[in-house]
Amino acid sequence: MFKKVVPVCLAAILLAGCCYAQKRIVWLDSDTANEMDDLYAITYLLKDAGVNVVGLSSAHFNNADMLVGEKWHYYPTKNINTVQLSQDLNEEMLKLMGRTDIPHPLGGRGTIGHAWGGKEPVLSAAEKGIIATVHQLKAGEKLDVLCIGAASNLASAIQADTSIIPHIRVYLLAARYFSDRKVWDKSEFNVRNDLNAFDLLLNCKGLDLTIMPINTAIALKFDRAVCRDNLKDKGKLGQLLYNRWDFVEAGQTWIMWDLALVMAYLDPAKAEKISALVPPENDAREISVYKTIDATKMQADFWNRMEGK
Repeated sequence: MFKKVVPVCLAAILLAGCCYAQKRIVWLDSDTANEMDDLYAITYLLKDAGVNVVGLSSAHFNNADMLVGEKWHYYPTKNINTVQLSQDLNEEMLKLMGRTDIPHPLGGRGTIGHAWGGKEPVLSAAEKGIIATVHQLKAGEKLDVLCIGAASNLASAIQADTSIIPHIRVYLLAARYFSDRKVWDKSEFNVRNDLNAFDLLLNCKGLDLTIMPINTAIALKFDRAVCRDNLKDKGKLGQLLYNRWDFVEAGQTWIMWDLALVMAYLDPAKAEKISALVPPENDAREISVYKTIDATKMQADFWNRMEGK
C-alpha cells in the first residue's frame, strides 16, 4: 500500500511545485511621461525574472491644468498629446532595456464616457491588446493588470468585452483610503484623470481588484543624491532615470508612488493588505487595499536589483 501511495504523493508534490513556480502574467499600463516614478517602476518590473511581462501600454494624463497653463513640466501644453508622450517614453525604455519584444500598444487619448459621466469605451490598440491577451490565456491562467495612471485603457477593455472579467486581477494606484475611519477620498490625480473608469472598476461585480492608495504609497521616498550615486554607472538607462529629476523639476526627494504599487505586487511580504468596502456611492462589495508598505526594504531591494543582485 505504501509503495503505491508514494508515487502518487510525489506526483502531487511535483505538480504543486510546478504550479507554485509558474510565472505570473503581467500587463503594465503606465502614464509614463507624466512624472518620473513610472520610469523606476517599469525598470524594476522588467528586471524581475519571476514574472512574464506580456504588455506595456501607454496611458494619457490629461488634466484641467493643461487648459490654463503653458507647460506641464517641460512639455508645452498647446496641442499636447499625453498618451503619445507616454508611448514614446515606453518605447525608449524598452529599447534601452533590450525588451522591444514586449508588446507596447498605444492607449486611448482620453477618458471613457464624458465629462458628465458614462461608460463608453475609448477604443485603442491598448484596449484591444488587453482583450486579445486574456483570450490567449491557457486554462487556469490569469492576467494581472497593473495601472499606474488613469485606468481608461483597462476600463475600456472591460466595457468592450466583459468576458475578460473572471480572467484578470487588477491592481491600481488610486485614491486615498483611511482604514481607521473606513473612509475613501477620490480626489487624487489618477482618479481625477478618469473618474468614470475608476467608478466602473469599483462597480464591476466579480472583478478581483486591489488598490494602492496614495496615502500608503507616500511612504516610499527616494533621495536625489542617492539616485545620482547609484545610477551614474548604469549607462543610458541610468542617465534617463536620473535626468528625469531635472525634467520634472524635482527637489531633493521624490515620492515613488508607482514603484510602491509594483513592488508591493511583486513581493507581497513588503506590504500589508486588508479588505475594505468600496465607497458608499458605488455598488457595495469588498475589495483589497494596501494598508502599509515596508519602504525601507523596498528602497534596498530597488538598488539591489539595479546592481543585479
